[in-house]
Amino acid sequence: MARIEQRGKRWRVRVRVGGVDQSASFRTKAEAAAWAAQQEAEISAGRLGRAVDKPFKALIERYITNVLPTKRGERPERLRLERLMRDDDLARVRLPDFGPEHVAAWRDRRLKEVSPASVLREWATLSAACNVAIREWRWLQVNPFAQVKKPAEPKARTRIYSDDEIDRVLLACGYPNLLTEQGRVGAVVLFALETAMRASEIVTLTWAQIDLQRRIAHLPMTKNGNARDVPLSRKAIALLEPMRGHDPVFGIRSAAVLDALWRKARDRAMLDDAHFHDLRATALTRMARKVGVMDLAKISGHRDIRILQNVYYRADPSDIASKLD
Repeated sequence: MARIEQRGKRWRVRVRVGGVDQSASFRTKAEAAAWAAQQEAEISAGRLGRAVDKPFKALIERYITNVLPTKRGERPERLRLERLMRDDDLARVRLPDFGPEHVAAWRDRRLKEVSPASVLREWATLSAACNVAIREWRWLQVNPFAQVKKPAEPKARTRIYSDDEIDRVLLACGYPNLLTEQGRVGAVVLFALETAMRASEIVTLTWAQIDLQRRIAHLPMTKNGNARDVPLSRKAIALLEPMRGHDPVFGIRSAAVLDALWRKARDRAMLDDAHFHDLRATALTRMARKVGVMDLAKISGHRDIRILQNVYYRADPSDIASKLD
């Protein structure tokens, strides 16, 4: 039942149905009454085991507005969802009709357009939105994504850079000229190879995070939500020294700028199927020749050693054989 009352120049409305209590304030009484009617209908639909009669696009929009701002890594998810809202075959489906057949059709359609890895990322985001709609909004009763088979997980990348490829990238960047962002990308590449840090971690690194005496770069927040201290080799320290006029350290405006400049250098170097993130795998493979797997996990920040072994650690079996002699 809705209760509407005027408070100053605003109209406050409170809706209580079956233990669900929601409130808001509006400029006019008519707006308050319309909102109350909508909320009562949505709550009642949830109590009766029915999905709210809205298009799937409305669910995505509410997730973008209410949930994404609270999450780390908001930007890529927002871009992903905004693109998915332009898929009319999915976005226009009414929630009471939304079922596994719509998810399966979307999956098959997307697999013709992008890689399975891209579909899985979109799948995870959409499924998370549906789960919030079930638990917190009562807009859905079941998650159709949980009823459909996912695309097969792609094989882990095994791309490791050779010394020649690194030299070609540095030449394409114009390194060691550090007066331009493009030139400083070369320094970022070498720093990534010395530290196994991610692109986002490097581009946001500030001098306040660096302890040259202890040879540590402190990362207060990483991808897995935990802080990490990255040991700095002598080469890594030498790469930092010429950057003292910049803060963030490498003077690159954002991860998006770094990505664009990296792609230009990669294309000039004529490297096929080369990702910046492959530098992390290359670095960890090199480090594995010097330190044990537990130290390697400390450097990389992996809490699950299996991921480190199966995805990033690419030791050459011939090198391992030589250690056995």
